[in-house]
Amino acid sequence: MASPAFEDIAETFAFFDDWEDRYRHVIELGRAFPDLDDSFKVPALKVEGCASQVWLRPVVEAGKFDFQGTSDAMIVRGLIAILHALYSGVPVGQVARIDAPGELARLGLNDHLSAQRSNGLRAMVERVRQVAAEV
Repeated sequence: MASPAFEDIAETFAFFDDWEDRYRHVIELGRAFPDLDDSFKVPALKVEGCASQVWLRPVVEAGKFDFQGTSDAMIVRGLIAILHALYSGVPVGQVARIDAPGELARLGLNDHLSAQRSNGLRAMVERVRQVAAEV
């Protein structure tokens, strides 16, 4: 089951008639997502496999998973915001149980992202799962 924040995004996506509106919404989500402090833009937090530069900083408090992140591409920042809505506040032990590809497919992202962006999104999901597994 997706978080209420992700459900809100899915409902908004369902409201839009075409992909251009959804694309603009992803960019808006990226603009609204808090930026990662430059001190965390280090190689250890960089996600490999993305066409853009992406950094994800995991934060675990009281057994709940969260992360901060950013990218140099606004559409990718929006994708980070969507992943944040999907994973934020989830108990660490349940992160791997989330069917991220299935949830993201509800948004129609698979059909409209370039191959490079899709690969980058998969790399971000894998990083989230990897970090949660190590905690």
